[in-house]
Amino acid sequence: MDITKRLIELQQRYGWTDYKIAKEAGLSPNTVSNIYRRGNTPSMVTLEAICKAFNITMAQFFAEDDMVELTPELRELFDRWTALTDEQKAALWQIIKTYE
Repeated sequence: MDITKRLIELQQRYGWTDYKIAKEAGLSPNTVSNIYRRGNTPSMVTLEAICKAFNITMAQFFAEDDMVELTPELRELFDRWTALTDEQKAALWQIIKTYE
């Protein structure tokens, strides 16, 4: 996967400038600029910060198929789901299935 191409794709989707990416990711503008202009491959820490700024996971970043955006509501749902016991998950799953 071409990381720079994927970043440009996300940047265009969100309508963000290089500066906006840097600000939202807590990076220096030079860091973002170097990724584009010099073709520098970002470190995992840098890429993780960029993904967090775009509100996506690293897995979503590297997904070859259509990306499903992790909205704040979905993130909260996943966070709450992981805190449940197995019994609670099973009970909730049964409730969800009644809405199909």
